[in-house]
Amino acid sequence: MSQNKLESVAALRIQDWAEEDRPREKLLKKGMASLMDAELLAVLVGSGTRDMSVVVLAQHILKANGNSLQELAKRSVQELQRFKGIGAAKSIAIACAMELTRRRTYEIGNKREAIDCSSKAYTLLRPDLTDKLIEESWILLLNRANYLIKKIKLSSGGTSATVMDPRLVFSRS
Repeated sequence: MSQNKLESVAALRIQDWAEEDRPREKLLKKGMASLMDAELLAVLVGSGTRDMSVVVLAQHILKANGNSLQELAKRSVQELQRFKGIGAAKSIAIACAMELTRRRTYEIGNKREAIDCSSKAYTLLRPDLTDKLIEESWILLLNRANYLIKKIKLSSGGTSATVMDPRLVFSRS
């Protein structure tokens, strides 16, 4: 395809697409599973730029993150705003969708469970620690029956360590 043809396709507005190819309409007719990651992201973003359709913008964002949703989930609101066409509102929407996904994936549910082993503590803290680029220190406050009272982030550090001061532990509990 020639460069001019590629540019005209990229600039083509979603309204100019065949109805069955538009992400929202495709979702309604064929279901969520019919959409590619870029189309799902495009629905979330909502609109593109004058030079780029929302789907092409979403493809560009995914490509910049190695076509990996895991990598995309690590991006901060400020990093997402570096893409032309992604302002504060759109970057916040993407970050919130990634956070909801993270929480849903590791949600324990309404069932209250005793934290009586390290794997249960890990499951409880995993949503708070997933996709972090820096080390963090957390404590779990448990009652005598090992049920969670509260979880508290004590400190954040660098990429390989964080300092945990015992005074912080006792002052927060």
